[in-house]
Amino acid sequence: MNYAYWFASVPGITNHARLSLLAQAGSARELYFLPERQLRSLRAQEKVIEAVLAGKKLDTERTYMELCGRGVSFISLEDSAYPERLKSISDAPYGIYAKGPLPGEQKKNVAIVGARMCSEYGRAVATELGKQLAARGVCVVSGMARGIDSAAHEGALLAGGATCAVLGCGVDVCYPRSAERIYGEILDRGCILSEHPPKTPPLAAYFPQRNRIISGISDLVVVVEAKERSGSLITADHALEQGRDIYAVPGRIFDPLSAGCNNLIRQGAGILSNIEEFIRELDLCGAPGTSMEHFEKLLLEKQERLVYSCVDLRPKSIEELLAETELTMPELAQLLAALSQKGFITEIFKNCYIRRI
Repeated sequence: MNYAYWFASVPGITNHARLSLLAQAGSARELYFLPERQLRSLRAQEKVIEAVLAGKKLDTERTYMELCGRGVSFISLEDSAYPERLKSISDAPYGIYAKGPLPGEQKKNVAIVGARMCSEYGRAVATELGKQLAARGVCVVSGMARGIDSAAHEGALLAGGATCAVLGCGVDVCYPRSAERIYGEILDRGCILSEHPPKTPPLAAYFPQRNRIISGISDLVVVVEAKERSGSLITADHALEQGRDIYAVPGRIFDPLSAGCNNLIRQGAGILSNIEEFIRELDLCGAPGTSMEHFEKLLLEKQERLVYSCVDLRPKSIEELLAETELTMPELAQLLAALSQKGFITEIFKNCYIRRI
């Protein structure tokens, strides 16, 4: 019998109470075999003790075998496979469920989080950052939410690198439904992680809790876009408590999506204003994959490279591009169409273009 899985399956116990019982009993196995008299002598609320006593009647051996049959791993704090970074935080989840291999302990993990209703600029920054980090062997961690989170995972997948999605529901529940494709690709090349058992629905209360895992499993956290009151700032608060470094992408002072990031910078967060400089700060230069962008540019014709060099992460109008490239309208239109077809740029709204990265 997997006693750790049994202990994690006992309903009606908070994670804090579970950790307290573990510290007193020594292990889930010891707790399971503890006589009722000794169990009642532990420092715990009566309802917690009653939950443990009732939990001894659970048939967890069968459910554990079903769990394994569905390709879901259960890892407890008592297991050597439990992530060391996560183990170091004060409120580490007693047990985690995973589909796919956990991020390697020797790899650097970087969390990229931000607004769900993000701007195209923010989406492009998150995608490029995820791509550049993954190309250098970094595992990109996020929450698979719409907007910045999904863009960060997308960038890592585009680079063929590793990414880890931490969910506020069961690992077998794809939420949001719009992330179905990304969810499938992460299962092929990364890891889906949750502290909740399979089939757990995505309840609102679970998302602030999961944010401590996003930061806890990471070496540092990057906030790309966030309003003044944002779930991403909860992740940043957790990161601060856990001793993780925090970086924020600065934004325009009148943009509500930049208020949270600008406040973080004012409070002492690192400024991420240049991805290449950020990569150098992380001491990732020279790792495999650094020549990817150079290789992509070699695939373009000379005039295509000219236009591509003028399109950046800020949407640019066709008038701006005409002025910068000094091309005629027919020439520019043809080149923009070619770059769009090859997947290098995107027309985000009529006659406005942004790099697709």
